[in-house]
Amino acid sequence: MIILENITMNEFRRYLRQTKTIVFPFGTIEEHGSHLPLNTDALIIVEVLKRVAHRKKFFLAPLMYYGVCTTTRDHPGTISITPETLRLLARDLVTEAYRKGLRNFLLISGHGGSLHMAALKEASEILVETLEGIRIAAFTPYELLWRELSQVAETPNDSHAGELESSMVLALAPELVKGRAPEEYPRIPKPFSVRDKVRYWPGGVWGNPEKATVGKGERAVELMVNSIAALLGTLEGKEKRRSSSR
Repeated sequence: MIILENITMNEFRRYLRQTKTIVFPFGTIEEHGSHLPLNTDALIIVEVLKRVAHRKKFFLAPLMYYGVCTTTRDHPGTISITPETLRLLARDLVTEAYRKGLRNFLLISGHGGSLHMAALKEASEILVETLEGIRIAAFTPYELLWRELSQVAETPNDSHAGELESSMVLALAPELVKGRAPEEYPRIPKPFSVRDKVRYWPGGVWGNPEKATVGKGERAVELMVNSIAALLGTLEGKEKRRSSSR
């Protein structure tokens, strides 16, 4: 497991001969109901990537804790940044890693907010046009595995701090789960933007946490691990074919 912040510069040089791939994880400090910690998005994606790192060789960069939170921005505990900040940060991180010799980049987010993901994807589109020879993807596992994860959950349309996220935190860090928040869904009138979002979504839960179990959490985590490992395998295969054609 190559944890970027724990290695020396000499180890970096040595590992760079073995892999040109780096994964940047993105999370949030965001409310997740009255029962889950503010770092839920960060916790899940980092633990998933640590499991992937036991199967595949890549540089695992330090977590970016802050993200773009819109619907939850006014809830207690949420600390959000702007899409522009996230977009510029992603561009700077990849550009600097490229300068050090890395060529394959995965920007993987534990938070699936639309503006958050749009910022990461826009950055990746700019980077692939400006940096010669890179391969890059920006995604959240929830987007790739929507169908599979929906089959794990009993709750239809389960989402934020609901059955699945509660199950995964139960599986990964049960000591951080403080009981169960009641089932709830946001009542923000679509397609309007509203100022007082807490009024329409007081508990900050989208789903039914009471149906969460450790077993469901382990199944969801394994789905994510397998999906990301497969993607890295594809990336490595293309990298080898590219190297052999030179």
